[in-house]
Amino acid sequence: MAAEPALVRIGRREIEITRPEKVLFPEDGITKGDLIGYYARIAPWMLPHLRNRPLTLERYPDGIHKQRIFQKEVSSYFPKWIRRVTVKKVGGTVTHVVCNDTATLVYLANQASVTPHIFLSRIDKVDVPDQMVFDLDPQGEDFELVRATAQAFKQLLDDLELPAYLKTTGSRGLHVVVPLQRREGFDSVRDFARELARIVISQAPDERTLEPLKANRGGRVFIDTNRNAYAQLIAPAYAVRARRGGPVSVPLDWSLTRQKNLRSDGITIRTIFDRLDKAGDPWADFWHRRVSLAAARRKLERENVAPPHPSGLTKSHQPVRRA
Repeated sequence: MAAEPALVRIGRREIEITRPEKVLFPEDGITKGDLIGYYARIAPWMLPHLRNRPLTLERYPDGIHKQRIFQKEVSSYFPKWIRRVTVKKVGGTVTHVVCNDTATLVYLANQASVTPHIFLSRIDKVDVPDQMVFDLDPQGEDFELVRATAQAFKQLLDDLELPAYLKTTGSRGLHVVVPLQRREGFDSVRDFARELARIVISQAPDERTLEPLKANRGGRVFIDTNRNAYAQLIAPAYAVRARRGGPVSVPLDWSLTRQKNLRSDGITIRTIFDRLDKAGDPWADFWHRRVSLAAARRKLERENVAPPHPSGLTKSHQPVRRA
């Protein structure tokens, strides 16, 4: 992109691109123009995971090592054609950006929005999630424990006949995600997610935990189920993260969990398109496989699994048996 401000046309919209030469990732020379170009190109893969959701913008106007702006409220100067939605928050309301098209995604990138974080619900039923997420966060650098934890979730979800999708966070860990029919609220989904997490923890209690305090995890993988709550956020598939190299949150085939060199930040804005060309999109059918949790609950009740203990372990410390 040219260094001077320029108007670009995307569909019916004209967007002024400003200071595309500004370096946002100093160690790698990745500029704002590179970020804009990435989001313009990745839009066909990314927009299905953004559409009709409230967004919170993680912005770095002066680069990723300078001030971070975590922006929920839409700026007054944003153009009128950008869609907005007002949702409730503690003590009032907040008006978020909604990104349904490439033009909006490019406009946000021009605002140095490195990562657009999403709600797990859509604006027409903002209290009802359409996905259940297990955020696997390692305590240290041992990614082997994260891979093993993800594999344990895959086994359990297969046993319960729930579709399981995997992606890197682009930061430190992995997300295991189940696409949902919109039939129950956040509290119900979070409670079920926590129940499943306790079963996975029971299989390797020295390696996995629900403990939110880092000081108390003892090197174990933190299974964060609290993402499954109203207005909680995740980095969506194909979002860039504000880390050295410009890593991307990348959907993965489950077979990759057997590779010892798997890293959460291993794919970047400079390598993602080669990967898509070679491997395709493992989440291409994600929204066609939405399920209700009702049958899985009944199946879990039929299995001889002890009730979860408040510590995060089941009394039996046994995994779910295959039917």
